Amino acid sequence: MARIGIIIGSTRPGRNGAAVAQWIAERAQQRDSAEYELIDLADFGLPHLDEALPSAMGQYEHAHTQRWAETVARFDGFIFVTPEYNHSTSGALKDAIDFLGSEWHNKAAGFVGYGVYGGVRAIEHLRLVLSQLQVATVSAAATFNLMTDFENMSSFQPAEYHGPSVTALFDQVEAWSEALIEVRGGGAAEERAAA
Repeated sequence: MARIGIIIGSTRPGRNGAAVAQWIAERAQQRDSAEYELIDLADFGLPHLDEALPSAMGQYEHAHTQRWAETVARFDGFIFVTPEYNHSTSGALKDAIDFLGSEWHNKAAGFVGYGVYGGVRAIEHLRLVLSQLQVATVSAAATFNLMTDFENMSSFQPAEYHGPSVTALFDQVEAWSEALIEVRGGGAAEERAAA
């Protein structure tokens, strides 16, 4: 069974991302085809990228990077919950991605966006970034508009019609996460089973 992390991609005070991610996580917990876990970037206290060596070398000097690397390495796939800031994702999420290298390789990712335009441009930017890290991104996505899915642009109240897109997102991320376990040699799943 694949393990999928739901990453809250904003650390800003007053962010909407925590409510969106919690809503996604609650729906994920109703499924029995994968293990889902909520990951809050705010819990890691990552500074602006401060490692001296490139992430591709995998030689992390700082404890915060090592902790982040261990967390990402545990998962087979991810759902990134991203705001759209100035037609892209948040700096905090981009920085968190850039901290690591091989921990992302040959894993799957899906996206949940939110913002004035549903976060679609942030999602497209993330697809480009993650492709360089050998992450297979799925086509299904869930997008939430600040004007129609939030009361007063702050209280998350998604419309019912989002249900099918969220289900498709889960289905695709789970399928690709499972398939990529084999690409990585199946070792991650075997290690988890033995633990």
